[in-house]
Amino acid sequence: MTPEAMKAHLAAFFDEVWNRRDLMRLERYIAPVYKIRSDPGDPWDGKSLTRAEFAERLTVSCAPFPDQKFTILDLIVEGERLVVDWRWAGTHLADLPGFPASGKAVKISGLTIYDFENGLLSGHRQQADRLSVLQQLMAKG
Repeated sequence: MTPEAMKAHLAAFFDEVWNRRDLMRLERYIAPVYKIRSDPGDPWDGKSLTRAEFAERLTVSCAPFPDQKFTILDLIVEGERLVVDWRWAGTHLADLPGFPASGKAVKISGLTIYDFENGLLSGHRQQADRLSVLQQLMAKG
């Protein structure tokens, strides 16, 4: 897969799967087994997921922020890996443990390194500013 094809694949994955939540498209984008190699704070950190389990992860992750959207700022390809610098925004419309729905707008940033295998995403390592989510939800006003 060429670097440009990898970038296009990942951009479409973000748009169709994460932003639009079109779970019927998972087979088009991710491998049958998807490994979350490192994602501190993610309940699925360190796990290998089937496509069905990945769909459950996405559904659970999106529930508190049903309007969440990712914006890609930069994509860098190195071999079979792609690094994405992203921004995320959503409105807290459903409960999180210890945080009842607040209606607050929340924004964070992160970097994710995706692995490709046979033209599909096979896993990731991620650093996201999850602490900022809590700080924004706890802020007065």
